[in-house]
Amino acid sequence: MNTLAYSGGPGPWILLFPLFWAAVVIGGVTLLRRTVRRGRRGPWQARTTGETPAEPSPISRLGRRFAAGEIDEDEYWRRLSVLDEQFGRGSKGGVA
Repeated sequence: MNTLAYSGGPGPWILLFPLFWAAVVIGGVTLLRRTVRRGRRGPWQARTTGETPAEPSPISRLGRRFAAGEIDEDEYWRRLSVLDEQFGRGSKGGVA
């Protein structure tokens, strides 16, 4: 009674099924990790696509100058109040 349905066991091909699913899971995890690591931009948008880096905001530049000791505390707070009116959280960069 040797039929096509039973020919002595599945043979070595049975190992391909777990390997296939392992490759799918590893690929999914890798894709997810790369997407999260790149700030949800996706792995297909590489960082070296010719994009120019965003210019730092005037407030962050002022903070760097204060941290480096280029300006004193009084000047920092005076300039920060002016910049906060123009570039602060509540405004959109225009005239209020």
